[in-house]
Amino acid sequence: MSSNPFRIQNPQPQPQRQPRDLRKVNQQVQAVDLKIQMKMKNIKYKIGVVSGKGGVGKSFVSSNLAMAIAASGRKVGIVDVDFHGPSVPKMLGVRGQMLTADDKGINPVIGPFGIKVVSIDFLLPRDDTPVVWRGAIKHSAIKQFLGDVNWGELDYLIIDMPPGTGDEALSIAQLVPGITGFVIVTIPSEVSTLAVKKSINFARTVNTKILGVIENMSHFVCPSDGKVYYIFGEGKGKKMAEEMGVDLLGQVPLDPSIAEANDSGEPFFLKYPDSPTSKEFLNIADKVIKIVETNQ
Repeated sequence: MSSNPFRIQNPQPQPQRQPRDLRKVNQQVQAVDLKIQMKMKNIKYKIGVVSGKGGVGKSFVSSNLAMAIAASGRKVGIVDVDFHGPSVPKMLGVRGQMLTADDKGINPVIGPFGIKVVSIDFLLPRDDTPVVWRGAIKHSAIKQFLGDVNWGELDYLIIDMPPGTGDEALSIAQLVPGITGFVIVTIPSEVSTLAVKKSINFARTVNTKILGVIENMSHFVCPSDGKVYYIFGEGKGKKMAEEMGVDLLGQVPLDPSIAEANDSGEPFFLKYPDSPTSKEFLNIADKVIKIVETNQ
């Protein structure tokens, strides 16, 4: 069996093909869509984590939100569809592991708190291997991540999406039946605020509920005296959320230990459970749980 259980490969020159029977193509598409529907039917809540731009710590938020929800005893999976910058495996401490397959499909890697993890990172031969895919190939890969993986019964599936409102975000909005909503990540900067407003309007355009906004890198808590410093300015995330009519789920503080844990491939939430950052993720997870489970 190939070490790559997925059928997607980097593009290679293809021989000229004969015209296909459109009826067969339609049947194949319907079969794939049905398979996705069957897999997603066993997952109660599907939450996409998005950001208007890169560099705001979206994958860090996705990973730690997944752990915080799982710490409550709920069954959680996370699918990393940030194909060009997959970092969820490292933040969950499972980088270097391999996906396996059996006659039922693809088996996800098991992370902290039993979180089921799927990422393109598990399929790359080297750290510096680029993923050179066009939109159609990424759309096909997302279908496989959703429909070919043995997700089983889950309470939550966290979908870590790439920055912006491109192909992958549109694919998730179209392919995931009954998607619960989007969580949008920002930082306290005007550039990020403008990009996040576009993400909010994108969610509204595709008729997807916005669960709320998380302001990452919101402030710094001095470890010696507990004093709070707003390094990038105070209240920007709250102001933007009010302007756009969405909830502010939480404000995640800066912590030098985050970089240390991420660089060493250790899950921050596990390594520093009593930190202000981890406690804020528990608060955010509690809010998300209340929002989605009381509105089912």
